[in-house]
Amino acid sequence: MNWIEKFRSSHLISKLFVVMTVSIVAVCLLTSLITIRMAERLFAETFSITNGKVLNQINTGMESFNDSVVNAVTFASQSGSVKTYLTGGDTNSVAMSKVYYRMAEQMEQTASNLGAYDVAVTIIGVNGRSYSTDSSYWPVTSQELADDPLTRHTAAEPRRVLYQYDERDGKAGKERFIIASKALVDRTGGLSYGMLYIAIRETEFRRFFANFTSSGNDVLVLDPTGVVVSSNRTELIGGKSPELLQDVETLKRDQLDYLNGTAFGKEAIILANDLPPYRLYLVNLIDRQYTAGQIINIRQVALICLVIIGAALLLVFVISRRLTLSLTRLVRLMSTITKKDFRNYISVSGSYEVKELSKAFNYMLDELNDYVHKLLETQKEQRNAELAALQRQINPHFLYNTLASIKLLVQKGSKETAAETINALISLLQNTISNANETITIEQELENLRNYVFINQVRYGDRIKVSYFVSPDCIRCELPKLILQPFIENAFFHAFNVKTEGTIYILISKTEHSLVCEVADNGDGMELDPNEWVPDHPKSRSQLLTGIGIQNVNHRIKLLYGESYGVRITSVKREGTQIRIVLPLIEESEVTGDAV
Repeated sequence: MNWIEKFRSSHLISKLFVVMTVSIVAVCLLTSLITIRMAERLFAETFSITNGKVLNQINTGMESFNDSVVNAVTFASQSGSVKTYLTGGDTNSVAMSKVYYRMAEQMEQTASNLGAYDVAVTIIGVNGRSYSTDSSYWPVTSQELADDPLTRHTAAEPRRVLYQYDERDGKAGKERFIIASKALVDRTGGLSYGMLYIAIRETEFRRFFANFTSSGNDVLVLDPTGVVVSSNRTELIGGKSPELLQDVETLKRDQLDYLNGTAFGKEAIILANDLPPYRLYLVNLIDRQYTAGQIINIRQVALICLVIIGAALLLVFVISRRLTLSLTRLVRLMSTITKKDFRNYISVSGSYEVKELSKAFNYMLDELNDYVHKLLETQKEQRNAELAALQRQINPHFLYNTLASIKLLVQKGSKETAAETINALISLLQNTISNANETITIEQELENLRNYVFINQVRYGDRIKVSYFVSPDCIRCELPKLILQPFIENAFFHAFNVKTEGTIYILISKTEHSLVCEVADNGDGMELDPNEWVPDHPKSRSQLLTGIGIQNVNHRIKLLYGESYGVRITSVKREGTQIRIVLPLIEESEVTGDAV
């Protein structure tokens, strides 16, 4: 402990120098470490957002291929010529020629559904007959298929299309395929009369994601057993990784955006999408070491820190020696002043340095008092600006999904529904991007809500119904815009995750001095302390029309009308949730200046 005693008894300049030295070194090291960690975290979050969108694009392409496969399977299973070929017995050569000719025509039409892809279609029947659009593409015989696991797995699930990984020895060596297979079942008797296989080379299947990969940014397709069935890293194809499968299942179970883990011996950022039609996982691996090296040069950062520390220490030493005496005197003067508020000024006296410092200190107090006053005003204005900015935000996912639904309606020929959806979207956007401080009538707010509900029911169906109970004497009452909509959004996307259907109730009435709006549902409900506030759901922002959360609604009401107004939420597990919004009673004529 001798060094502690020496430090206590040393001169002020020595103490100041030691403290500043330790502080500068610690600040530089911690700042560098924090900067590196923040950069890595920012990189991970940025990549999780960007690559999440990329995975969705890949998913869209793979869904298109699955749709083509389903169309081809449906066409073949509904073809009488195919069924006759696969179930009929031996006849004379003329009849067989006709049967074979019709079969060839049907197979060409079946393959036409997959014309955009390089695939081969093979069919085998219970009578031992088989047919392939290209026998050299997928080198397998009907005898081999009869005992192959592909056929056994398909027969075990005759009602669905199965996607399975397959390897075959070809002319150029081992060839890899993804096989879509389906049992052909008689619709009346329910008996299987054949098997249909659609083979696509792994190199062709890889085209769905090959353009989205780069160094340190890999894409894998993983089956439920952990086998890599396709990847831009060909050395991984056919290999098995139970650890990666476990990480992917953790992502799915916990609904995480990304996960830091280890894959194939390297630290990686793991993103994953579920491919339900395929029973496969689409996995994105980002090499942390490679990408971190692209962001920060750690050796260069360390060198810069050493230079800064050396220069700072030298500067501290020179300045501290010159200022020690003047600072000591100033401290003596400042120590005699109480520190109760910002009005305790120091009398200007003493040496030149002390006088200048005293003047600067007094000037600082003046500026600080002025700053505090301005800060209070700025915070109030900032809060209003934040509310206005939030209200003007339009989530691009909402627009994208709505426009995609409209496109689908047009393609299906539902032009009237598409037109109604467009009109609802136009009305909703006009209300959202207009003046944030504007108030509207209950009648207008209900119209906006009906438009929003209509859009969601077009997209997701009417399993969630909405009922309105509005007192007629409330129709002309005024309320701030977009007060009710966040709660409708919240009920739509979070109240019916366990229950498959239900009803949202909107009830509006008034008391002597208040307007009472309630949004209730008979959905899942939650365990909630009476004094607890229900949090927003940040992971579901892509579903919302705007970024306005329910907490912002409560803050906005209190800011506009005072603490006696606001939002109250009650909920019972498995019974539903009720939101009660209390607002001042303002009727339409009051806004124009005439009291009611």
